[in-house]
Amino acid sequence: MVEMSLRPLAAVLVSAVAIVLIVASYRRPNLRDSWSVAAALAKFGIVASMVPGVLAGESYRWSMGSYAPVADGPAIEFALEADALGVIFALLASLLWIFTSFYAVGYMRGLDEHAQTRFFAAFAASLAAAVGIAFAANLVTIFVFYELLSVATYPLVAHDEDGEARAAGRKYLTYTFFGGGVLVLAGTALVFVLAGTTEFGATAQALATADPVLAKAAFALLAAGFGVKAGLMPLHSWLPDAMVAPTPVSGLLHAVAVVKSGVFGIARLVLEVYSPAVVSDLGMGVLLASVAAFTILVSSLIALRQDHLKRRLAYSTVSQLSYIVLGLALLGPTAIKGGLLHIPAHAFMKLTLFFCAGFIHVETHTDYISEMDGIGKRMPLTMSAFAVAAAGMAGIPLVAGFVSKWFLLIGAVEVEQAVFAVALLLSGVLNIAYFWPIVYGAFFESPGEADSKPLLEGPLGGRFGAAADADAAPVATDGSGDDADAADASEDATASSGTYAVDRNPSDHRSEEEREQRSDADDAADGSGRDDDVDHHDVAHDDHAHGGTTGDWEAVGWTGGEGSWLMLGPILAVAAGAIVLGVVPYQAVFLQLIEQVLTEVTF
Repeated sequence: MVEMSLRPLAAVLVSAVAIVLIVASYRRPNLRDSWSVAAALAKFGIVASMVPGVLAGESYRWSMGSYAPVADGPAIEFALEADALGVIFALLASLLWIFTSFYAVGYMRGLDEHAQTRFFAAFAASLAAAVGIAFAANLVTIFVFYELLSVATYPLVAHDEDGEARAAGRKYLTYTFFGGGVLVLAGTALVFVLAGTTEFGATAQALATADPVLAKAAFALLAAGFGVKAGLMPLHSWLPDAMVAPTPVSGLLHAVAVVKSGVFGIARLVLEVYSPAVVSDLGMGVLLASVAAFTILVSSLIALRQDHLKRRLAYSTVSQLSYIVLGLALLGPTAIKGGLLHIPAHAFMKLTLFFCAGFIHVETHTDYISEMDGIGKRMPLTMSAFAVAAAGMAGIPLVAGFVSKWFLLIGAVEVEQAVFAVALLLSGVLNIAYFWPIVYGAFFESPGEADSKPLLEGPLGGRFGAAADADAAPVATDGSGDDADAADASEDATASSGTYAVDRNPSDHRSEEEREQRSDADDAADGSGRDDDVDHHDVAHDDHAHGGTTGDWEAVGWTGGEGSWLMLGPILAVAAGAIVLGVVPYQAVFLQLIEQVLTEVTF
C-alpha cells in the first residue's frame, strides 16, 4: 500500500536546510558544527519513523508531478518513494552520519584544517543527495540525485586544494559524473523507449518481451553506469586516488554514501527494473557475477601490495563492494539476501577501519603500515576496534561480515555456481592475508624487529622483485594517472628506501609547517582560505610518540588516553554496531527490511 507523505521529501531537505545554517554560522564554529549533528539526528529520526510502516508492507510517496516528453505519450514523473529497499540505504546513511559528524569535528579541528565551513556544508549536501538516491521512485529521479552526489562530493575529494587533490577531484568527476552519469542516462532513455516508463517495479514485464538485444544493451549501460561508483573493475581507479580526501570523507562517502549508491543502483536494476527472472532469461546474471568475482580477487591481490594504510583500505573497498554485486548477480533469494545484508555490514566495518586510520594520522601522523609495528601500545582501543572490523571483513564469526558472507556462500551453492563459492573462499583468505599483518604488527611486534611490509613488494608481486625495486629510480606520479601499477611501484620503492611517512609526511593532509605557510600566504593575500572563526589548535607533534624508525611507542593504557573522544567515541560505537549486526542481525532491523524486499521480488 502506498501512502502519500512528505516524509521522504523531508528526509532529503533536512540536509539542504542544514547547508544554509552551516554557512550562516561560519563565524561561530561550535554552532556551525552543532547544525551538522542536529541535521544528522533529524534525518535519522525521519527515516526511522517510516521503518514500522515499511516492515508492514507500506511505502511512503511524494511526487512533484509528471510531464510527457511527447504529446499524448507516456509521462515521466519526478517522485520520491520510501520502500523497503530504499529505507535500508537511507537508514544506514543517516545513522552513520551521526557518528561521522562527531568524528569529523574532532578530525578537522585536530588537524586545524582550512575551509571547515565549506567541508561541513558539502558533507550535508552529499547526504541529501544520497538519501535522494535511496528514495528515488524511478530511473529519472535516481539519475538526477546520482549526478548531484558527484557534484556535492567533488569539494570534499579536492579539499586539500593542492595538485594531487585537484587531480584526484578531476578524475573523480570524469569517472562518476561524465562517465557513470552518461551511461546511466543512456540506459534510462533506452528503458523508457522499450517499456514506456522508468518507474521501479513497472518495467520488468515490458523488458521481458522487448527485443533481447536492446534489453541487454539497456542492462549493460545501467550496470556499467552504476558500476563506476560501485568500483567494478576496470572502472575503479578513481576510488584509490580519492583517498587524498580527509578521512571522514573516505569513511562515510567512500564506504557508505558514494560507493553504496553504486551498488544500490545495481540492486534497483536487478530487483526492480528487470527482476531476477528477466535477468536470468537474458543471461546477464552470469556475466555480471563474473565481473564481480574478478574484481573481488584482483583488488584483494592489489591490496596486498599497498603499504599506505588508506590505499590498502581503498582496494579492500573495491573488493568488498563486489560481494554485494555478486550476491545480486547470482539471482537466488539466499545470495541476494547476503548481498543486501553486506551493504550495512560492510559500511559498519569499513567505516570503523577508516576512522581508525584517520585517528592514527591525527595523533601520530603515521600513514604507512610498515611504521605501525607496536602501535597497539600507543592506541590500544583504536587498534582493538581495527582488529574487530578486520575480522569481520575476513568473515570471522560474531562480526557483521560473517553473516552476510555466510548467506552469499550458501546462496552460491544453492544456485549451483560452485565457482563463485570458491572465489568467495579465496577472497576470505586474501582478506586475512592483508589485514592480519597490520593487527599482528600493532600488538605483537616492536619497531625495528618486524618483517618488511607489504607482503608483496615486486612490481609483478612477490619478494623476488624487492631488490630490484630498491635500486630502481622511483616512479613519478601525481596521483592522477590511470596506471595503478606505476603508483604502486613508486610506493614500494619508497618503502624499500627507508623513507617513511613520519619523515616525509606523505599523508592525506599537509604537514603543520605547510599549513602555517599556507595560512600566512592566504592571510597576506586576502584573508581567505581558512575560516576566521575556527578555534585554531596547535598540533603538538613533539608530544606524539612515533613508531617506525623513530623509536618505540609510548604506552598509554586502556583508559582512552590515546586521543580525543570526539574521534575515539565514534570509532568504538561503530565497531560495536558491527558486532551487534553480526550477533543479532534480525533484531538490528536491516535483515527484517531485506526479507521484506525479497517478498516483493519476482524470481
